[in-house]
Amino acid sequence: MIYKNFQDLKLSSLGLGSMRLPLKDANDDSSVDVEETQKMVDYAIEHGINYFDTAWGYHNGESEKVIGKALSKYPRESFYLATKFPGYDLSNMDKVKEIFEKQLEKCGVEYFDFYLFHNVYEKNVDEYLNEKHGILEYLLEQKKNGRIKHLGFSAHGSLDVMKKFLDKYGKYMEFCQIQLNYLDYKFQDAKAKVDLLKEYNLPIWVMEPLRGGRLSKLTDAQEAKLKELRPDETPTSWAFRFLQSIPEVTMILSGMSSMEQLTSNIETFSEEKPLNEEEKKALMDIVDEMLKVKTLPCTACHYCVSHCPKGLNIPYLLSLYNEHIFTGGGFIAPMAISALPEDKRPSSCIGCKSCERVCPQQIEVSKAMKDFAKLLGE
Repeated sequence: MIYKNFQDLKLSSLGLGSMRLPLKDANDDSSVDVEETQKMVDYAIEHGINYFDTAWGYHNGESEKVIGKALSKYPRESFYLATKFPGYDLSNMDKVKEIFEKQLEKCGVEYFDFYLFHNVYEKNVDEYLNEKHGILEYLLEQKKNGRIKHLGFSAHGSLDVMKKFLDKYGKYMEFCQIQLNYLDYKFQDAKAKVDLLKEYNLPIWVMEPLRGGRLSKLTDAQEAKLKELRPDETPTSWAFRFLQSIPEVTMILSGMSSMEQLTSNIETFSEEKPLNEEEKKALMDIVDEMLKVKTLPCTACHYCVSHCPKGLNIPYLLSLYNEHIFTGGGFIAPMAISALPEDKRPSSCIGCKSCERVCPQQIEVSKAMKDFAKLLGE
């Protein structure tokens, strides 16, 4: 197992995420297979993984319980446990003490090694920063009392949202968890987020390294291109090698739902093999192929914005539309749209096509907005 230095700790470079634990019933996310999870945790620890990530809402609240129980057979100082304050739900903002105490109880521990503001994004950033809720104050108090060892945040929000959060709370943060993989390095401009965190000297924790498994399933032609460069590497290991090529990355979390995935990933992390420039270019070429098939070629020139009688931020809406179409759904686009005023959402497009007359890419914006609104159920 590869280990990374974080302050005075040595963390396994691969962490076990627990958002996708094995289930007894594929249609019931709360039906975690406790016995199989225990086997996976045992194998992970036996093979050097020492970081375990959970959260209040994972598996409908069962994840913290299951992971806590699985780890309870081991000495507390032998592993690092992370969980998060669920501010993605605005109704939780005034419940930080109640939730934190319950999390300790659910996990069966007296302290958390790592604790995060969960999912800072457009709709909750102002409430996270609103001092009347006392969230930061309470968490800093728990850190002072030794019940939180290290404090950080995770973010699915835009670069501007992250900047806003860091401008006020950056001096208190010790790490940041972002969605990072070779697709989103370009598609979601995760590179800019990496650069931002570098400015703040914050080590990066990675979530969605395989984009929900999407990067493990390349076409035969794409896989053949990679085999020419590294015959012994799988598409999955290529995704991890890309992340090993980013110096700021300390922790790579993978939500593994089977022993097969766990054993394969541990084997990959037995050594570090960062990519060279030719290999990085090969991955970016594959990204271009992926995006060409499903996404609209908006370059964010903003010509359209000044011609929209409704004042819609069309490039932003199209970027969310592309995300939603490429992913085949998911929560990121609906989450971001819900943060917008109702008159600035896709459903507010009146189909006048004024934007289309000035679009250099000749994008049928009105058609995309109508489709987006339908997909969102607006």
